[in-house]
Amino acid sequence: MRRLALSFVTATLVVAVGLLQVPAIAVQAPPEYGPAKGTLVIVGGGSTNGTGIVEKFIELGGGPDGKFVIVPASGGNFNQDGTPRVYVEDEVVRSWIARGLKNVRMLHTYDPKVADTEAFASLLKDATAVWFNGGRQWNFVDSFASTRTYDEFHQVLERGGVIGGSSAGATIQGDYLVRGDTSGSTVVMTEEPNHQKGFAFLRKVAIDQHINTRNRWDDIIPVIQKHPELLGIGLSESTAIIVTGDTFEVMGKWKVAIHDNTRLYQPWEKPYYVLSPGDVYDMKAREVTRLGTGAAPPAGRGRGRGRGGIRQFSELAN
Repeated sequence: MRRLALSFVTATLVVAVGLLQVPAIAVQAPPEYGPAKGTLVIVGGGSTNGTGIVEKFIELGGGPDGKFVIVPASGGNFNQDGTPRVYVEDEVVRSWIARGLKNVRMLHTYDPKVADTEAFASLLKDATAVWFNGGRQWNFVDSFASTRTYDEFHQVLERGGVIGGSSAGATIQGDYLVRGDTSGSTVVMTEEPNHQKGFAFLRKVAIDQHINTRNRWDDIIPVIQKHPELLGIGLSESTAIIVTGDTFEVMGKWKVAIHDNTRLYQPWEKPYYVLSPGDVYDMKAREVTRLGTGAAPPAGRGRGRGRGGIRQFSELAN
């Protein structure tokens, strides 16, 4: 009996040791900034001709056979006389059909009660791509915030789809809504409580656009000062970031400004640095992981000041 008990203990120890030797399976943490699935195409406004940005969006959306939905609400929900603005679907989708898309629809309502219905939101149920047009970003909020349609936008990403947009369609993708004031786009931080929150496809981020042509390089400095938990991203025209998870790649013709308050800046420096097309940036680590040349930044300089591929604003004038 003692031999049997000893054998049982020995066998138990062998199994226990064997279990200890089994390698642990690493569990990857979900992204903190971008979507866990799907892709974002965030464009700083202006023409995209010759940049490949729209072509990339179409590719990510499944190509010509994908199901595309265009959202024009930022063009205005109401006319000056207070009557609802009418959008003609054929006009809204015409340029997309000219690009070869076979399945493209417009999604619009000025009424959040309509946007909260299953019938209206059903257009997004099998959508592979959604594009938000330019205009004034607060119109998107008025139409879709806290509705079933808002939830279905996020479900497009959950299915591995793509969401894109330019100008207002870029800013709405952020967490904080830059220039959400109904009085005009010169107000960077609105006091209107219902227009301070974007759709947060890209979380913990504030997005500005047209920074080069409208001299907006410095405009979101006070946003980051008031909301230090945010990463600020300023987009030049004809320039986009392609977001997957916590990283993005710069695509297009010019620059992207990164307002990163985790860095120390010299008194003579602007409190942001500048990325170029092809640069890959890790929002969680707050560093450049690859330069547009295809090379890695020099060791220890991924977060540098004007070195290792990260450029200060003053360098652009040189």
